[in-house]
Amino acid sequence: MPDAFRPVVAAARTRLPDVFGEGLHSAYLYGSVPRGTARVGRSDLDLLAALHHDPTDADLGAARALGAELDGEFGQIDGVGTLLFGRDRLLSEVERYDLGWFVACLCTPLLGEDLAGRLPRYRPEDPLLARETNGDLALLLPRWRERIDAADDTEEARGPLVRFMSRHLVRTGFTLVMPRWRGWTSDLREMAAVFGTYYPARKAQMASAAALGREPVGDAAVLRSYVDDLGPWLAGEYARVHGVKAPRAGQ
Repeated sequence: MPDAFRPVVAAARTRLPDVFGEGLHSAYLYGSVPRGTARVGRSDLDLLAALHHDPTDADLGAARALGAELDGEFGQIDGVGTLLFGRDRLLSEVERYDLGWFVACLCTPLLGEDLAGRLPRYRPEDPLLARETNGDLALLLPRWRERIDAADDTEEARGPLVRFMSRHLVRTGFTLVMPRWRGWTSDLREMAAVFGTYYPARKAQMASAAALGREPVGDAAVLRSYVDDLGPWLAGEYARVHGVKAPRAGQ
């Protein structure tokens, strides 16, 4: 971890128990900060908190407030994203090859018992893992279109959408080919490069998405290309190769 981010992580580690109290089971870091590739003033801080109960609206509001507090206090970061899940959901059978894998393989323990000890040893060549991580893109695309339509017509409003959708598409492209590559990574540029070796016709498009995932530009044309071209193609290819993710409650 770059030294510049240590005070931010220390503050998060101290404040998470204050925010969630006895409801907090454990907390984790993921993304560029624990990976050591975060850039001062450009990268966000990614947190995951496992609670002893399913997150409530109050919990979600508290997480947003903590993120805003850390973002305002530490210039080293550009935003904070905190994922909240109930411990039982993270360990459930239906999430074993999705959220469970994410916690066990892509998250760094920060506080509490590491749930990875209760999860299986994962193999990147397992097609079930590929299906369950990102096999729901077709369901997400209509929601993405709604978010784009609802966003203010400014670069500032579109920038976070470009960053979020770019990252999601690159990760989906990578897990599409992960069983063939027989490994995993959380570096966007490496993900795009690996994907491009199997789908050269889409290599430049995915490399551009990886770049925008790191340095987003609030371009409406980029967002439309995601939901009208790259996204639908990727969803169709994913379903053809791996099938569709098992439905979750509420879908």
